[in-house]
Amino acid sequence: MQNYWNNTISFEEYLKIASQRLSNPDNPKDVEFKSYYELGIQRMDRTLKKFVIDEEQLHELKSKNFDGKILIISEAWCGDASATVPALVKFFEGQNEVKIFLRDSDTSLIDQFLTNGTQSIPKVIILDKDFKVKNSWGPRPKYGQELLLKYKANPEEYTKDQFYNDLRVYYSRNRGKDAIQEILELL
Repeated sequence: MQNYWNNTISFEEYLKIASQRLSNPDNPKDVEFKSYYELGIQRMDRTLKKFVIDEEQLHELKSKNFDGKILIISEAWCGDASATVPALVKFFEGQNEVKIFLRDSDTSLIDQFLTNGTQSIPKVIILDKDFKVKNSWGPRPKYGQELLLKYKANPEEYTKDQFYNDLRVYYSRNRGKDAIQEILELL
């Protein structure tokens, strides 16, 4: 894990790369994902402006005496990532070191943390101070996962558009609080 950690980037670099890929795509995937990058950047900017640390959650983090690191596998074009990664980074800022590993740069890391056989992101890897995996979380909070399962169970009745709308509204109102709480429970 330490080798992966050594190939991570800061959240600021993550935002910079996203903007570069949006304004100057240099491969077919970035061209194809241009609208996703645009939406992801907008969502991350909104989260950064509106996010407020929940003092009870911060107290819970401090009471756990967690001295490890937070490694987030992500890509800025991902809707789930754009809704949660900024909140996670802001919450742990000043408490624990948080770094981002770009999933598509080397899939050998995400392949160790598949979700139902898929490379779903974001994936949060909780590392102890010696870079040993303590736990993992992702790609979305339990409520978001419930919405996805509802859609998959009956896409004719609960359409893809309804699912995406409900998920977007949930993320907008929740602002990362559930994701943070679920990660706190794993520390």
